[in-house]
Amino acid sequence: MFKHNLLIIYRNFKRFKSTFFINLLGLSTGMACALLIFLWVNDELSIDKFHENDEQLYQVYLHHDEKGEIRSAPPVPALLADVLEVERPEVLRAVEDTDTNEFGDSFSLAIGEDKMKARGKFSGQEYFQLFSFPFLKGNAETALADKSGIVLTESLAQKLFGTTDVIGKSLEWQILKFKGQAQVSAVIHDLPSNSTESFEFILPFSVFIDDLMGKERNHWGNYIALTYVQLAEGTDVPQLNEEIAPLIKNKVEWSNVEPFVKQYSSRYLHGKFENGKEAGGRITYVRLFGIIALFVLSIACINFMNLSTARAAGRLKEIGVKKTLGANRKQLIIQHLGESVAMTIISLIVAYLLVLLLLPQFNAITDKSLSLQLSPNLLIATAGITLFTGLLAGSYPALYLSGFKLVSILKGKLTTSTGELWTRKGLVVFQFVISIVLLVSVWVVYKQIEYVQNKNLGYERQQVVKIPIEGEVANRLELFIDRLKAVPGVVNASATTHSIVKSGASTTGVTWQGKDPDSNILFEQARAYYGLIETLGIEMKEGRSFSNEYGAEEDKIIFNEAAIKVMGLEDPIGKTVTMWGKEKQIIGVVKDFHFSSLHEEVSPMLFHFDISFMLSIFAKIQANSTEETLAGIQALYKDFNPGFTLNYEFLDVNYQAQYQAEQKVSLLSRYFAGIAIIISCLGLFGLAAFTAERRQKEIGIRKILGAGGLQIMKLLSADFTKMVFIAIIIALPISFWATQNWLQGFAYSIEPEWWYFAGAGLIAIVIAWITISFQTIKAMRLNPAETLKDE
Repeated sequence: MFKHNLLIIYRNFKRFKSTFFINLLGLSTGMACALLIFLWVNDELSIDKFHENDEQLYQVYLHHDEKGEIRSAPPVPALLADVLEVERPEVLRAVEDTDTNEFGDSFSLAIGEDKMKARGKFSGQEYFQLFSFPFLKGNAETALADKSGIVLTESLAQKLFGTTDVIGKSLEWQILKFKGQAQVSAVIHDLPSNSTESFEFILPFSVFIDDLMGKERNHWGNYIALTYVQLAEGTDVPQLNEEIAPLIKNKVEWSNVEPFVKQYSSRYLHGKFENGKEAGGRITYVRLFGIIALFVLSIACINFMNLSTARAAGRLKEIGVKKTLGANRKQLIIQHLGESVAMTIISLIVAYLLVLLLLPQFNAITDKSLSLQLSPNLLIATAGITLFTGLLAGSYPALYLSGFKLVSILKGKLTTSTGELWTRKGLVVFQFVISIVLLVSVWVVYKQIEYVQNKNLGYERQQVVKIPIEGEVANRLELFIDRLKAVPGVVNASATTHSIVKSGASTTGVTWQGKDPDSNILFEQARAYYGLIETLGIEMKEGRSFSNEYGAEEDKIIFNEAAIKVMGLEDPIGKTVTMWGKEKQIIGVVKDFHFSSLHEEVSPMLFHFDISFMLSIFAKIQANSTEETLAGIQALYKDFNPGFTLNYEFLDVNYQAQYQAEQKVSLLSRYFAGIAIIISCLGLFGLAAFTAERRQKEIGIRKILGAGGLQIMKLLSADFTKMVFIAIIIALPISFWATQNWLQGFAYSIEPEWWYFAGAGLIAIVIAWITISFQTIKAMRLNPAETLKDE
């Protein structure tokens, strides 16, 4: 029977060639989409999951209580790690760390006269006992035990020394104006692609506290570290969070923060908080694309169902003969399910070829390095997709075809029931509902990204170059900025610790007269040099900015409007506040500007004059001489730092980088929406062809009786048009809810216009008409004599 069924399957594929190729194209395209999305989702779910201690590895966060609003963030006091390890028996290890992105590429390493930039950070002694980065040389216990040690990645060791056999070799490191000697204590393998860490070397955390920050800044009110902990197996995490919440408040009465732990590997997908509660993150996009994969597959399956049931009349004799010879319904169901699974397997082979062809472009869009390797996960996913698609696509046709009554078959009468018609129409409506929802979603995402790109942020980000402060530039910062201003094409220049495009350092160490003793406001804080506000085009609301015309400015401070509002100060200019124990006079208030993502509202911010620890120089340059100006800046930079390479960045590019996830979602959504519509139209095309073929005699008679082309077109397209209109009516409220839900993730967003939804509906109906028109025009051109010659 198996051999017989295979022969029947082959003959049916050969007999109904157009149906076969439509199903093959639809199913293979849908499965290719599903496979690509699976590869992407699987990679997203694997991020940071490779550590041996994954189940027990947690990061410490802080809840900041800001007048009833809870803000959650990972920077914590550097003192916290030791306290947790000593006071909490559930904490087996606790380690301090710094964010690699805080210093970027500002580090330089030197061996003699040879200098090289590299990405580095500072970590506590037990870092490699928590995190599973395999060692090539050295071991996890001693790698960061010595303050003079340094751990290199394999590729960095090769760049510096030409070999990985480098234990004990010396080099000099520098960050800003701080320098030190170090000996290589270990070499680790390069970090895997599914790691959120991106360092090339690590120095001991004690160097950061003792040499860079200074021990006087290591206190409970300074959130300068990241802290990771390894918990004992079986730890009740919610109970632990409840017990450690008052820990910092018990150390300092004025504190408004409560620590809590969150699984390290969950940060990537679940990194967003709203008022102290987890509120999603990238997991939203993982779920979104999972749903899209399911929808695209469903649309392809619906095509198969509709075309198979529509072609049922052509298989009456086969089914009748089998029933006459004793075949029962179960056997017929198995045969037709086998047919759909065979169709799916053929489609899977084509889908694999499509994936191999499209994967390089898909990797370029998603910025990943995905590959189609036959891993257990991929094999299970492939088998699951194949069975799901085959059984779903074949279920309704199998039940429908096997349900024909023998008497009706032998009489040659196949009655089309009302339920069958409504089922077929309902499936077409469902296809177009999905397509219209995707169309609206794509348009709203596109308009939101456009809004983000063009919104007035309160500062000028165009033609602003960001230059890292390193080497001799750090030692002679004021001279470098003065000479930088003299470079032709440079309009202005200044320096700061802040990136301007995303949140950075913050502090609660500000007090003022009339401050509520029970309230601790978290201020975003930026060290600033003369002319920073003018260079960035930030508008002053009142007062002035820092200027060398007024002499020393170390005892001056500038706030934004949000800070003045939350402080409750009236006529703030000239008033005095205390910051970190030192009095500072308010000399200016800047208008609120967006110094972080538009996902967040503008929060309180301050600028204070301090050139002892600067990270970046910002230079505003003229638009009409960009190339010449950059060449002049590079020449000046080489004068100060011979042997260094200047890695400058444009501020507007850094700003756009914040929205890479949304931009990728926007682009991928466009592709998947297009594919969904194409697959839907394939099914519509097949049904229109079948309808035209079935009604050839009717069309011939109507033409003889004087029916014109428009009447024939109306006859054939009326039902399909009604189905698409019903789909539009159903899809619009769904798409409105979905897009509003997504836009809630932005503090500043567009208001969807009515024509977004009307436009999507219009596009859907036009595409449907174009698809149907091919068959209606073909039917209109038929010669009635040909269609009626057998009558």
